[in-house]
Amino acid sequence: MIEGLYRLVTTLGGPLIQLYLAQRRRGGKEDAQRFGERFGRPGQPRPSGPLVWLHAASVGESLSVLPLVERLRRRGLGVLLTTGTVTSARMVAGRLPEGAVHQYLPVDRLAYVTAFLDHWQPDLVLWTESDFWPNLLFEARRRGIALVLIQGRISPRSFARWRRLPQLIGRMLAGFDLCLAQSDADAERLRCLGGRDVRCLGNLKYTVPPLPVDPQEQERLTAAIGARPTWLAASTHPGEEEIVAEAHCRLAPHFPGLLTLIVPRHSARGPDIARKLAAQGLSVAIRSAGETPRAGTAIHVGDTMGELGLFYRLAGIVLMGKSLTVGGGQNPFEPARLGCAVLFGPRMENFAEMSAHMIACGAAIEVNDLDSLTATLGDLLSDPARLTRMQHAAATWADSEAEVLDSVETALAPLLALAEARHARP
Repeated sequence: MIEGLYRLVTTLGGPLIQLYLAQRRRGGKEDAQRFGERFGRPGQPRPSGPLVWLHAASVGESLSVLPLVERLRRRGLGVLLTTGTVTSARMVAGRLPEGAVHQYLPVDRLAYVTAFLDHWQPDLVLWTESDFWPNLLFEARRRGIALVLIQGRISPRSFARWRRLPQLIGRMLAGFDLCLAQSDADAERLRCLGGRDVRCLGNLKYTVPPLPVDPQEQERLTAAIGARPTWLAASTHPGEEEIVAEAHCRLAPHFPGLLTLIVPRHSARGPDIARKLAAQGLSVAIRSAGETPRAGTAIHVGDTMGELGLFYRLAGIVLMGKSLTVGGGQNPFEPARLGCAVLFGPRMENFAEMSAHMIACGAAIEVNDLDSLTATLGDLLSDPARLTRMQHAAATWADSEAEVLDSVETALAPLLALAEARHARP
């Protein structure tokens, strides 16, 4: 019943959906040149042969599945990767292997879903995390397309919400032939909500290769910074920059030349962050304006897209944002992969298991507030031997977790073989 009601509402709501998307387009939140893809209109022809459709909602999810896309292409399978945001589309644009296609996910209205599936006709659907869209999932299942949930994640808050809609979530999860959860806790919640053949093989975020960097730019900024003590606050959210700036002010008298790097999660906030910190009397350089940190620069704001790999390599200590004033956390695996000592706040709900493992092996430290952040940074900056041990522990831990991809590919092998056989020539 609820499935039919959802389909009716999304069908009748077509004009409102179009108005909403038009507003997003005017605000720069939709890709004007590829706007038709949101209505199911294809932007490219379908590759010949077996096609795996892999959906990843946003930046983090899309980056985590790129190694799997590489494996699928090595098997000769066509890959369609869909995402829902302009940022994620830009991020994967230069990273997809040859033969893989990116499209925007159509809005979950039956007419758009039908047009999308009629054109692409995928042989297998790999759906990531928890971005569940009923019309897309129900229509794919109705057409007999095999569905697999990978990187399955149900947060405690989402679990509580879905338990109020047991019929809807139960029908969606039951449509998956296989559910691969990120953690044991996610696996248990998926089972409770109706998932079948639920397994926990690990987290694909562990398989992501090191973030890329422009070597010439790295060399230039490394020379500009020189031997100054440097640390980074990465993927910060509102309220966290003020904490970072105050920690800098407390530490600067004890560590001459201290340079604090701030990379906000949303780069558009960069100029506003720079203005606020400059108003506090801090010397601020902003990367989007082409400014380079000079001898007197206290804080450098990295408000450009796709350069986290550069800033991780410039700083030996990284504080992960969205963990102090905002809950959820950001992926701490990325800086660990590059041998950074990792700090994060107490609100790492989206990476609870990962952060616990990192703390246990000495790769990360949890800081609860401004005082503990300042004290921990001071300890690490004043004890190079301890900092080196922590950086080594982070890199060692990250390397040891990289076998997840083999397990996931093995679990998918029977369904991949069926997709290949469907297009095999006699």
